[in-house]
Amino acid sequence: METRILKYFLAVAEEQNITQAAKKLNITQPTLSRQIREFEERLHTELFVRQNKKLYLTEAGLFLKKRAEEILELNQKTEQELFNYQETILNGQIAIGCVEAENSYLLTQIIEEMVTDHPQVSFTIFSGTSNDILEKLDKGLLDVAILIDPATTDQYNRLTLPKKEVWGLFVANEHPLADRSSISPADILNTPLICSSRNEVLEMFCTWGGFVEEELTIVGRYNLIFNVLLLVENNVAAALAIAGAIHHREKQTKFIPFAPPLETNCVLVWRKETILAPTVQTFLKKFKHALQA
Repeated sequence: METRILKYFLAVAEEQNITQAAKKLNITQPTLSRQIREFEERLHTELFVRQNKKLYLTEAGLFLKKRAEEILELNQKTEQELFNYQETILNGQIAIGCVEAENSYLLTQIIEEMVTDHPQVSFTIFSGTSNDILEKLDKGLLDVAILIDPATTDQYNRLTLPKKEVWGLFVANEHPLADRSSISPADILNTPLICSSRNEVLEMFCTWGGFVEEELTIVGRYNLIFNVLLLVENNVAAALAIAGAIHHREKQTKFIPFAPPLETNCVLVWRKETILAPTVQTFLKKFKHALQA
């Protein structure tokens, strides 16, 4: 027996009226009447009798009602158990792109939870600039990515991560600005700088300080801050960076935030209109749950 016709039968039994049952099922009254009639013909028995404008179950109908409820309950239970089973045996690999940022801690927590709950799941992490990561995401080489604004993400699904990324200067302990608690736009002029190779970041920086690029003393550019650590430590220049990208480098260097503050968000993105593997879907569910907590 089809579960669909059993649902039709139970709706009529509950409403005791074809018209009301049809409304409940969002089908037409003639369609429901025909389905019930054909069902009775197939079973070679009457399931309903009409009395005082209501439909009452026959003895056979009462027997079928009990069985139909059991069948539908078992069907629902089986679907749920199958879903739970699939959840417990998730496997495969998640490819994640991630910038150097404070919000990396959240990614660490989600990955730890994933591999604990689903030991057969593995992961790869690709570090790079937002541009590098988006290129791989577009090619399908990455499943999800954590980027830092400013980033063009209109063509992606997007979740904003909770912790703000704080921008400032990464300087050597011997740098002339090292004793400052904050860096103002006036402090920037005539200071040798190493800036991100991303034009969006330089534009954001210039907007914050009211600069034009030609006013700045830019001696170099980088794609990953790790590449210029020694230059900063040797006091060649100060590097424009976010605080979260330079943790554990504070023995010979110092991070000084901008004033007024310059803050941006990290975002988790994945491609729109893409069929995601169950493993990636579960990863995203865990991320969404963590953000709602």
